[in-house]
Amino acid sequence: MLKLIRKFRISAHSVILLSSLSFFSFTSCGSDSLQTSPVINPEIDNIINVNALTDRRFQEIENFGASDAWACAFVGEWPSAKKEAIAELLFSKELDNNGNPKGIGLSLWRFNLGAGSAEQGESSDIKDEWRRGESFLNVDGSYDWNKQAGQVWFAEEAKKHGVEKLLAFTNSPPVSMTRNGKAYANNSETNLAPENYPKFAKYLSTVLKNLKERGLEIDYISPINEPQWDWSKPNQEGTPFYNNEIAGVIRALDAALEADGLNTTIDLAEAGKINYLFEDADKPGIGSQIQAFFNESSADYIGNLKHVARNLSAHSYFTTSPFESSVEMRSKLKTEIAKVPGLSLWMSEYCILGGNSGEIQGNGKDLGITPALYVARVIHNDLAVANASAWNWWTAVSGYDYKDGLVYVDKNNTDGNYADSKMLWALGNYSRFIRPGFERVEVSLDGKFTQNKDFLVSAYEQPETKEMVYVFVNSATKAMDIALNTDGNKANTSKAYVTSETADLAEMQIIETGKLSIPAQSIVTVLVNK
Repeated sequence: MLKLIRKFRISAHSVILLSSLSFFSFTSCGSDSLQTSPVINPEIDNIINVNALTDRRFQEIENFGASDAWACAFVGEWPSAKKEAIAELLFSKELDNNGNPKGIGLSLWRFNLGAGSAEQGESSDIKDEWRRGESFLNVDGSYDWNKQAGQVWFAEEAKKHGVEKLLAFTNSPPVSMTRNGKAYANNSETNLAPENYPKFAKYLSTVLKNLKERGLEIDYISPINEPQWDWSKPNQEGTPFYNNEIAGVIRALDAALEADGLNTTIDLAEAGKINYLFEDADKPGIGSQIQAFFNESSADYIGNLKHVARNLSAHSYFTTSPFESSVEMRSKLKTEIAKVPGLSLWMSEYCILGGNSGEIQGNGKDLGITPALYVARVIHNDLAVANASAWNWWTAVSGYDYKDGLVYVDKNNTDGNYADSKMLWALGNYSRFIRPGFERVEVSLDGKFTQNKDFLVSAYEQPETKEMVYVFVNSATKAMDIALNTDGNKANTSKAYVTSETADLAEMQIIETGKLSIPAQSIVTVLVNK
């Protein structure tokens, strides 16, 4: 299906009184067709003064990413024109003839190393073939480097488009190594025996070496995924791990990478929810992973290993609603991460799951602006409250009736239609412009470090060029008129891009520098030159 032509319109007058906003204390404070560009009316009387404070700096942004699981295994073998168009949506940093981004410019691509359930077919017990994973490793111990061809294609396209980093991850060890010969677990038991830790580590290192030889150097390897979950139902590949078991796997992997002369960094620990990083919650022995892995007095301390990254990864599932609770938990996480010098947080997987306290349902595909606004608020809170230095989406390409895709495709193995979603472009408001190396800086609204869940603002600066990026999330039903400043001086606004019900990261025309209106129900990125 051809991508819809992007259009955008805005009314000539949109004056919003500041008193219409109900603010609350926000915990990110440093102190504690051919498209016609819409005209943004600068003649406004009541405005919100937004000011970025570049002397109050927070985390350095490392990447924005998404994964190839599971659809890319099939879509990567679709006709060239279609799969190339999908790759462009995900990876491109180019502009079209109308000045609009062709894609969202991801800076990291996640490559799923399958466990071999695809080769097992129906005997894998995983009924949905689009949730099985092919493996380079055969059950007899030999390797077939022609496997995972669709995924390799997408990884190669990522590199062609200039995606800066590649990450390989596993949901389960290869079936030839698991206790039950399957890619899912039994009775909540880890599906990898300790004696197979070195074998699993050597397998991972061998795959990384081969991919490197093919020009796909893997910067990060994530061998454990959501270890807190049971994974005893054959819905997809997966296995639980206790912290001591994770430490055993990581020690073996660190040794294997070193022996093979690889510079790949190990990403820990892909926690199923962010609170498992700082508390046991309902999973004793599987939570409190900050202390378990980075406290020198812990029996599971692995923070001193050469290949272990100084970041800890978690997934934002089931912690994003209600909004106030989301803020509170992320504030707590930020505090706990900060207790370990040099440790940073990666939000390494998210899509809209579950009921979210009634705010939004994961069920039901929706290409419109409502889920996109929800996702943008999650991104904001993960970056501006939890201080995450990376933010990654789950399934870049989805064939399901669920809010889990950036691009949606027909669930067809050889060909089909595709469509972009507003969630894709909402992520692009961040990923396309906030590049690796940008640093988040403090933002005030009318001189106060307060924000409202219906109107969120964050700002990021490139330290060397001093280029500034502001991202606004206006979930309200009214436009918000702003005066934009940097360090108290009128900002030299150069470009602005909007995602709304009628626009897909479309360029907005700015009539007067430093003044613009953020349309109702939109995400807007504003670029400011030095």
